[in-house]
Amino acid sequence: MAVEQMHFTLRDLVTHAWETVRNPRAGAERVMGQNVPSQLLWQMLAVVVALSVVLGQGALLLVAGPEDLAGPLVLNPAIMAGLQLAVLVITVYAVHWIGRSMGGTGSFEDTLALMIWLQFIMICLQVVQIAAMMLAQPLADIIGLAGLVLFLWLLTNFVAVLHGFQSLGLVFVMIVASGLGMVFLISLALSLLGITAPGDLNV
Repeated sequence: MAVEQMHFTLRDLVTHAWETVRNPRAGAERVMGQNVPSQLLWQMLAVVVALSVVLGQGALLLVAGPEDLAGPLVLNPAIMAGLQLAVLVITVYAVHWIGRSMGGTGSFEDTLALMIWLQFIMICLQVVQIAAMMLAQPLADIIGLAGLVLFLWLLTNFVAVLHGFQSLGLVFVMIVASGLGMVFLISLALSLLGITAPGDLNV
C-alpha cells in the first residue's frame, strides 16, 4: 500500500500531527515513508529546536517574575538552543543504538525523522499550553502534564514501529530505564558546568 505523501505546509503538518496523536503507529509509518534526505532532516532538526526555544522563552516572559528573568538560560537563548539540540541529538542516537542493540531494525534516518516529528507535535502542544497560560495557569499545568503522558505514549509507539518491536510494555520499560540514565548523565554534566534551568515551561 502506497504511503500518503505529506505536504510541508503548516496546515497539512498540523493535520498530520493530530492524525498521529489519534493513531501513532500509522503516523510513524507515514513519516518513515516520506524518505526525506538526511541533509534536509538535519536542517529540520535545527528548525524544530529553534521553534521550541522561541516558544519556551516567550512562555517564560509571560509568567516569570523579575527574579526568574536573571537566569543564564534566559539571558542567553543560544545556550538553551544548544542544550536542546544536544539533548535531541543524544536522544536520536540513543533510540537508534539502544533499539538496534535490542534486535531492532530501524534505520538512523527513520529514527531522526521520527524524533523530529515527535518534537513538532510537542511544539504544537506547547502553543496550546501558552494560549492556556493567558486564560488560567492551572489549565496550562494540566496541559503540561497531559503533554508528558502524550510524549511517552507517542515515543513508545514510534520506537515500536521503528524497530519492529511487538510489546509496547517492554518498549516503555526500555524507554524509562534509558531515559533515567540519560537524565542522570545530562544533569551531572550541567552541574559540572554550573548551569541550572530557570524552570520547566516546555511540554
